[in-house]
Amino acid sequence: MTQKGGLVYIDGQFLPKREAKVSVYDHGFLYGDGVFEGIRTYNGRVFKLDEHIKRLYESAKSMELSIPISEEDMKRTILETIGRSGLKDAYVRAVVTRGIGDLGLDPRKCPKSSIIIIVDNIVVWKERSLKAITATTRRNAASALNPMIKSLNYLNNILAKLEANRVDVDEAIMLNQRGLVCEGTGDNIFIVKDGVIATPPPSANMIVGITRGVVMELAAKEGLEAEERDITVHEVYNADEAFLTGTAAEVMPLVEVDGRRIGNGEQGPITMTLTERFNDIKRSGTLVDYG
Repeated sequence: MTQKGGLVYIDGQFLPKREAKVSVYDHGFLYGDGVFEGIRTYNGRVFKLDEHIKRLYESAKSMELSIPISEEDMKRTILETIGRSGLKDAYVRAVVTRGIGDLGLDPRKCPKSSIIIIVDNIVVWKERSLKAITATTRRNAASALNPMIKSLNYLNNILAKLEANRVDVDEAIMLNQRGLVCEGTGDNIFIVKDGVIATPPPSANMIVGITRGVVMELAAKEGLEAEERDITVHEVYNADEAFLTGTAAEVMPLVEVDGRRIGNGEQGPITMTLTERFNDIKRSGTLVDYG
């Protein structure tokens, strides 16, 4: 039986979102001890499911978090949850927490991790051209691993987002500890200058986005030069075009940063081309076939 609307899977149970609950002793809630992936479906097809699941399990491995089912079983469970939800165009949040423990920090007190899959609608930005600031909050680089793990602890990003909210702009661009451009609070950043596309490298302490990789592939197919390299704020201000990419954001033009207009202040031709190519392929994912 399918129901159209938000649906949540929690450790073997399928629940309407109003009935979905986790223990206050879950270390995902208490300490942000867990990992997640955001995944999109388009017209009943899941976009880049394999890539998202691979990153989920890699994040879990890096923080010694054991996921109690295989990658293939995780995919099947996600597809079943989507199918039961009845939603054709949805946002999926796959979460693995350390599980229920005590009030101490020790992960050994959590005997079994918990799997949560949320399927619902999502609205990211109403505007199609975004304004941003550069945040004073720097991207966390406490260790070589932290920025690469898509963990439940997003305090760093939230602080930057609060800065954007205070000046009523859409997004905040985060810099790394060296003062170089890293990423947005929930998306990757690209600039275009003299026909060349550039985006920060993994060494900039950013999360290597799935959509970011897709855009790099699309640029290559279009014969566009695209490179990973360090980017300064000065280069962002003086770019011909800029755009953000992410599972929720897709490809979104960035037209102003810190009050400086990017290019002519409108979506540029390369951004438009990549957006069109992305729209062409985003419905080509794994088909949901349930029930």
